[in-house]
Amino acid sequence: MAIVQEPVRARLNGSTQLPADQAAATAATRGAVMTTNAAKLFAVLRVALGFVFLWAFLDKTFGFGYATPSAKAWIHGGSPTMGFLKGVEVGPFQATFHSWAGTGWANWLFMLGLLGIGLALILGVALRAAAVSGTLMLLLMWAAEWPLARHTAAGAPSMSTNPLIDYHIVYALGLIAAAATYAGNTWGFGKFWATLPFVHRNRWLL
Repeated sequence: MAIVQEPVRARLNGSTQLPADQAAATAATRGAVMTTNAAKLFAVLRVALGFVFLWAFLDKTFGFGYATPSAKAWIHGGSPTMGFLKGVEVGPFQATFHSWAGTGWANWLFMLGLLGIGLALILGVALRAAAVSGTLMLLLMWAAEWPLARHTAAGAPSMSTNPLIDYHIVYALGLIAAAATYAGNTWGFGKFWATLPFVHRNRWLL
């Protein structure tokens, strides 16, 4: 039975684009290829995750009335970490998170992390650093909610819906996937960022 192959398509700029099946067959490892559509999907994922972090920063800073009312905004003297960390009532790190709540260093690290990770993802630069720092932040938040427990320290239901995989873990996997697939090269400044001399010398900044 003869196999009919799709023709090689020429782009307007003179380059050619192999059909996905042919591209996969010619890759060093069969199937190891990022198609144009897949690259766009990862770019959308990257920007969406970036907006999650950036919106959290903006809402906590200015108090838009969603998660943070105006009176508790950071610019009005509110603490970005007080409510969440003081509200931890489950897990082995409860006392630790309570001691961190509202401290200056915790507020600044948290807010700078939200801003830096959000901007890096939206712009498509420094995705490796964003993935590492973002994953660390999300794991700490996962530990604060401790979905493994079915009851709080007071004995009330914890309302955990899954003992292991919650949205913090899913977001972290998305960050890692964006960095691993160089998602900043599509609809972002990843390619330009990689040509900068200090980035070229320090590949962990990609």
